[in-house]
Parts: sequence; C-alpha cells; structure tokens
Amino acid sequence: MKRSSNCSGRLLGVAGLALALGACSPGEPTSDAAGASPASGSPSAKESNPFFRPSELPLLAPDFRLIAQAHYLPAFNEGMAQQLKQIQAIADNLDPPSIENTLEAMERSGEILDRVQAVFFNLTATDSTEELRRIQSEIAPKIAAHADNILLNGKLFARVKALYDARDSLQADAEALRLVDQTYKRFVRAGVQLPEEARQRLRTINEEEAGLTTAFEQALLAQTEAAAVIVESLVELDGLDSDSIAAAAQAAAAAGQPGKWLLSITNTTRQPVLISLKDRALRERVWRASANRGLQEGAGDTRSMVLRLARLRAERANLLGFPNHAAYRLESQMAGKPEAVLTMLTDLVPTVIRNTEQEAADIRALLREQGGDFEPQPWDWEFYAEQVRAAKYAFDSEQVKNYFELGRVLSDGVFFTMNRFYGVRFVERSDLPVYHPDVRVFDVIDSDDSLIGLFYADYFARPGKRGGAWMSSFVGQSGLLGRKPVVINVMNLPKPVDGAPALMSFDHVVTLYHEVGHAVHGLFSTVRYPSLAGTAVPSDYVEFPSQFEEDWSKAPEVIANYARHHATGEPIPPELLQKVLAASGFNQGFDTLEYIAASLLDLEWHMLSADAKVDDVEAFEQAALARYGVDLTAVPPRYRSAYFDHIFPGGYSAGYYAYLWSEVLAADAFAHVQQLGGLNSEVGSRYREAILSRGNSEDPMAMYLKWRGQNPDVKHFLARRGLKGSVR
Repeated sequence: MKRSSNCSGRLLGVAGLALALGACSPGEPTSDAAGASPASGSPSAKESNPFFRPSELPLLAPDFRLIAQAHYLPAFNEGMAQQLKQIQAIADNLDPPSIENTLEAMERSGEILDRVQAVFFNLTATDSTEELRRIQSEIAPKIAAHADNILLNGKLFARVKALYDARDSLQADAEALRLVDQTYKRFVRAGVQLPEEARQRLRTINEEEAGLTTAFEQALLAQTEAAAVIVESLVELDGLDSDSIAAAAQAAAAAGQPGKWLLSITNTTRQPVLISLKDRALRERVWRASANRGLQEGAGDTRSMVLRLARLRAERANLLGFPNHAAYRLESQMAGKPEAVLTMLTDLVPTVIRNTEQEAADIRALLREQGGDFEPQPWDWEFYAEQVRAAKYAFDSEQVKNYFELGRVLSDGVFFTMNRFYGVRFVERSDLPVYHPDVRVFDVIDSDDSLIGLFYADYFARPGKRGGAWMSSFVGQSGLLGRKPVVINVMNLPKPVDGAPALMSFDHVVTLYHEVGHAVHGLFSTVRYPSLAGTAVPSDYVEFPSQFEEDWSKAPEVIANYARHHATGEPIPPELLQKVLAASGFNQGFDTLEYIAASLLDLEWHMLSADAKVDDVEAFEQAALARYGVDLTAVPPRYRSAYFDHIFPGGYSAGYYAYLWSEVLAADAFAHVQQLGGLNSEVGSRYREAILSRGNSEDPMAMYLKWRGQNPDVKHFLARRGLKGSVR
C-alpha cells in the first residue's frame, strides 16, 4: 500500500495532534544558517524571517531561497503566540457567537504557524538533518500543548457549543453547518467537557505522545539507514541488472565504502531486490535487516516506545469514555467501530488464505523442479514467485522496465490521463525555487486556462528521506482565505547513475498514479473553509480517490500512450503488454495477506484496554497474528510493530485498514466510470465535481452515494485484486 498524508495544513483543520505527530510531511530549504537565531519578537527577526509574512511567489508558494534552519524555531514560537492571542480574542468576544465571529475567525487564525509547519514537516520527511531532528524533538511537545490550549479552552468551546445547539435555526448553508458540526465534535473528542483533573492528564498524555512519536520516527530513520546491507563481492549480486549494480556501487562509495556495494532498505518488510538476487544467503541477510529494524538493543530500539504509545493511547481513550483507542479513533471514521473493520478483514481471510496457499503450492512445485529441498521462507517468496510469474506469463520484468521511463510515464501517462479525464494541463516551470535539485514544479491549468494550483514532484530516494510515497501540501485551498492549493507528491524511486534513464517497475507506475490521485483531490478542492478542504477527510475515505486513479495506469488507451521503449521510442509489443496486464493480478494472495496481517496487528495494539499488561512486543505480535490465523511463516505482515511507521509515528493508528476499506469504494467507482463512458472529460467532470471538489464539506458516504446511486459492490474489489472466491 502507498503512504500518503491527509493533513490539510491547518492546526484546527485536522484532528488536533496530527501536525504535532508529524503526520504532515512538507519540504526543505536550500540553505542553512549557522549560529543562534535572534529572538522571535525582535524587529530584526521579524524583518528577516520569511515565515513572518506571506510569500511573494505565485499562490504563496514557499520561497526556499530565503528559508534557513534558524528561521524555524522563532517562527513556531511566534506563530503559536500569535494564534493564541487570536483565539483568546475570539473567546473573549462579548458579541453573541456567530459563524463569522467564532468559527470563521478560528479558521483565519494562525497564519504564521500555517506557513512554518507546512515547510518544516515536509522537510523533516524529505531531507532530514541532525539539526532538523533536534528542532522537531523540541517543537513536537510544544505543538501538542498548543493544540490543547485551543481545544481545551472552555470559554471558546462555550461559543462553539452555542452554535451547535442552535444549528437547526441558523441561517447558514450546508457547508457552514458542516463546519459547526465538525468543529464541535473536534472539541468534544479533545476532552473539553471533562473535569479539570482529567483535562490536565490529557495534556500530559498528548505532550508525551508527541515526543515519543517524534523519537520513534527519528529512530526508525536511523535504523533504516543503518540496516543497509554492504556486499563485498560482485558475485553475490548475480541477478541484479547492470544499472542496479552501478547504483549500489555509487551508494556504497557515498557511504564511505568504495569498491563495495550497498543495498538500501526501504520502508516495508519486503524489499524490491529480493525479486532478483540469486544468492539465497544474501536474500536472507537483506530480509532480516529489514524485518529486525527496531528490535536491536540500543538507541534504535523502538520496542519501549511501542509499548508506551499503546498504553498512553489506551489511557486517553479511557479518559474520553471509550473502551480503547481503536473505538475512539473509529468513531469519527466511515467504519464507525472496530467491530466493523474486524468483520471486513476476517471475512476476507479465508479467501485470501486459499489464494495464498495456491501461490505457495506453485512455488513449492517450482522448487522441486529445480531440486530445492527446503520450505520457502520470506526471503524466498518473491524470488520464486517472480519465476512462477515469468513462466506463466513468459516475460522478464527487467525487460519490461525499458518501457516505463519516469519522464514519459509522467507526461504521456499521468498528465495525459488527467487531461483526458479532467480537462487539465500540467505545464512545467523553472522559475520557482525548490528545496532540492531533484524537485520539479508544474502549473496545473484548467480547461478555461485558469490556474488551479501548483504541483511539486519529488521522486528520487536520498539519505535523510523517509521511505514510502505520499502527498502533502505547502498551501491548502480555501475560499475563505482566497488560497489556491500548492501540493507535493513524494516517492522513493532509485536514482539512476548519471546519464542513465530512470526506469520503473510497473508497481512504481501504479504508485505514481496513486499519489497523483491524492494530489488532484487537493488540487480540485473548491471548499470555503480550510479545515474541510481537500484531503481533510476521514482516513478510510482519503485513500479512495488515490486508488481510483491507479486503475487508469492499466487502461488500454492510456498504457498505449506511455509504454514506449526509452531508447527507441517503440511502443511496448502488444503481446508483452497483455502479459504485463494479466500478470498485474499475480501474487495477490501474498499481497493482500501481508496487508491484512498488518491491519489486524494495528487493531490489536489499539484495542488494548487501559489496564492491559503487555511487556513483550514480539510475543504480543505473534499472538495477535495467530489469533486470526494469519501467522504464515513465509508471509509476514507488511509492517512489523517495531517499524510500523503508519501507526506509531504516523497518523494511521487504528487506521491502517483504511487502504482496503477505501479500495472497495475505488474499485466500485472505477467500474461505474467505465459503464458511464470511461476516459472522457464529461464523465471526469461529474466525478471531479461530486467527489474531488467537495473535501469534507459533507458526509463522505453521502457524497459517494449521491454520485454513485447505490452502495458499492464488493465484487469489483475482488476482481481488482484478482482474488478467486467470495467474501462470506
């Protein structure tokens, strides 16, 4: 599954602590300033700090030429102080509460804080440094406390509650009433109605959680970099293509190991090189380096953080009147309750296990043919599954990469699709400063030639960059504030050696489409209030638009337009294309099972009660997987607890199931679009208006049903995954 951020960039516009926990992941400055920064309140600091005033660049895009590390802390401190003054003025207002003088005033607050956190949290994800990590450790608990200072303000809440109680008689449109409802619930869920002693305990929990999630994120980054496998002999790399070997040599040289080869570890349990490496011992080394992150004694050990975070979240849920953190989290999601999620996941398990067992049988048969006398292990699965796939569909995945060059896939695939379906154009510009030379910037232009927003693309892996792929925003859309969106997509494609083409696997092509799906969800937003705009929707809905866009990567007229040989420009041969598309549903038992196992593991950690006694992370994990019958040795969960960055440092606690939940909507929606006429702007415009433009301005499921006309049919999900069988 592909990682993304659904932060809107507003402290009041997301569920309180998302920003403090680093769930948003914005950009990086091009220069650093040494030495101490001047006091945030001094005239010289305010004149020189770019965050203290709106950017002069188009659409308020960050001016990375002016941003230095010394600017962050003063801007955070001033931004929080400014917003608290604005909030207190709203709370102290003697006029009767109205949407304008209370809720809209809150939406307008925190301009400086908006600007600095958007850049800073992107930077800590895309190019972390020791100094940025130090600032992050210092600021995270302060932001958590700042959120509590707003959401636990009883005087402010009294005004919000007055509007909520009078909502049936307010002369307001549907979006304003949605803002009333969502703001009220946000305060209640933060604990504003609790007794003072309980509110103080919540503050303590939130600050400690913010510090722990930051520490977890930093430990995981360090562990992942340290886990990279150094290879001494070229012979061990048999199976890798020449470009990958050259990139590994370059990476080793950059790490101070000239004459050797470095295999980097990516974010999930499985590792891409395991498909190709013929040396079984090296495959095992790579897999264990991935699977044992966070389990080593010392500074990188995350086990104590996992246990403490689970306890803190359970205690907070208990204070707020919920049996566990999962119940608390899911109350505000489409799923509603943990039981609904467990039903969905466990209903799928028998079908998925049957498909996985058939895949395992095919691998065992191949092993016997080759004289192998061992049971396939996690480090064997993808290597032999690739051979099974190649035998079934008779093509070489390395050969296929020649037809998926990044630049062409982006321009002739992704942008072509967006133009045909939505009528928009992506036009590259070179006049805006970027935070890294690899970053590209595009104007997004509507069919009437008006500028919709800006799109930043940051696709290559580098040291200090978080693993995975995601979307975030530098500027969130808002009619109230007169802002157009400035969004960013981030991936971790291996950067080719100088002069070589950036060739992609078909899985990476699908990921590219996925993240652009998030991007257009933010770009096409036409919502008035920033806290309801763009991707500020429930996490089990936010993945629907992104997974919907994935399927265009396989549409015949689309893939025919971008799948061309990087050297000759010749289109991919029809017979090879058919094999690639047919093979895209291969190994889906494995893929789905590793995802379900991780989702169940997430729920188990977050269904713990406040008085639960757990002191062994690995034993708890094994028992949780065994409880649901998903503890297959050869198919470990996509993430193990000690490096499960979605749920411990990230914003998906008790929510990793969201990708699967959203995929049911995505598969149903894509099938419906094909029935309506497929890739044409009339169909796309209706979908854009009904779904992508609306953000969280109305109930997400109501939006879907209004557009679709019926509940989603799970048969489209099973077909999309290539799973044989039915859901019980």
